[in-house]
Amino acid sequence: MKLVSTRTPGLHATFMAAVQAGLAPDGGLFVPVELPRFTDVPELLKLDFPSRATEILHRLLGGEFPRAEVEALARSAFTFPAPWVKVDDRLSALELFHGPTLAFKDFGARFLARVLALGAGDRPRTVLTATSGDTGAAVAQAFQGLPGVQVVVLYPAGRVSPLQERQFATCGGNVLALAVAGSFDDCQRLVKGAFEDAELVSRLGLTSANSINIARLLAQTLYYFEAAAQADPGPLVVSVPSGNFGNLYAGLMAQAMGAPIHAFVAATNANRVVPDYLDSGAYRPRPSVATLSNAMDVGSPSNWERIHARFGGDHGAMVAALRWGSCTDAETTETVVALDRAGYLADPHGAVACAVLRAHLHPGEQGLFLATAHPAKFREALTPALGREIPLPKALSDLLAKPLLSEPLAAEAEALRRRLA
Repeated sequence: MKLVSTRTPGLHATFMAAVQAGLAPDGGLFVPVELPRFTDVPELLKLDFPSRATEILHRLLGGEFPRAEVEALARSAFTFPAPWVKVDDRLSALELFHGPTLAFKDFGARFLARVLALGAGDRPRTVLTATSGDTGAAVAQAFQGLPGVQVVVLYPAGRVSPLQERQFATCGGNVLALAVAGSFDDCQRLVKGAFEDAELVSRLGLTSANSINIARLLAQTLYYFEAAAQADPGPLVVSVPSGNFGNLYAGLMAQAMGAPIHAFVAATNANRVVPDYLDSGAYRPRPSVATLSNAMDVGSPSNWERIHARFGGDHGAMVAALRWGSCTDAETTETVVALDRAGYLADPHGAVACAVLRAHLHPGEQGLFLATAHPAKFREALTPALGREIPLPKALSDLLAKPLLSEPLAAEAEALRRRLA
């Protein structure tokens, strides 16, 4: 697979080089120069998830990795299901939270960790990531205890749920959690700034585990094929809860490779930068606002640059290809309650995706929303509306007795540089 920067047409990289670098040297994001269009999709959809993942990844990465290596990557990374759950006659959920940290980020983080281990050699490496909630946990779990790897997680102090914070801020060892005095956008800005510091990158062997890393997104394409494999006949419309827009870009890659998905819905919360752009043609990043669906609280989504590049910057093409909408906190809560009464418990992010999907589903279509995190992670926010507590899975209840080990950090590049030194 040959990759190119979104900002410099002649700046190419191999898959492994792009994974190790994270961000392109010009500050852009790596994207595939071209994607294959699979002609045997019906046969692929008959395979089980690990077998299909192996086949797809081998077709994409076979020039760099032997098939046996690709199969070992897939079978060790993707050890949990992505079940399709019927909600009503027209709507279903694809549950992506059955991995070790109970969030969809497990797919990408576990794959990324294994890819990086293949190319690590003896050089120490620092994995730097920003999180608005679930990325930090998935990355910490995927890399915890790996020799020669230091993990640094930046998160906005007070803006992730208490259980999300405990998933990465109680690890210790080779995982350092830094509570940034600011928003997720500040955390993301600090990470990007660190990658623009050539001396720091070289000295620390810096790489990213955010969705700016193409390995994360490649792994996420796989569950869109799984969604299609479980779908009923008829046009499939997939609603993606969107913050940094990596998950939607992964879906568009899967669609380009032949996954039979009729349309995508970009669902956001009150952080409406992309819906406003699609409505008006004016792209105006702005400070994020805090919401119940905190992992989507992004005011300057990194991966929109990839989507923009995929459509050649053609606003009309984007409008024609996508559906979109947003959801207030009140509407999110109403959707959680309505789904619960119908027998399905959703987290706030899945609820946003469901609410926006209902508004944009056409007659005859089957709607699928991505359930990206276990609802128990948000029990403090959901309990008042539901009138009952959500039981904690053991993976979360075991964290309650552990002390928080995070350190405060000013939202300043020099403060991060001093801490990494």
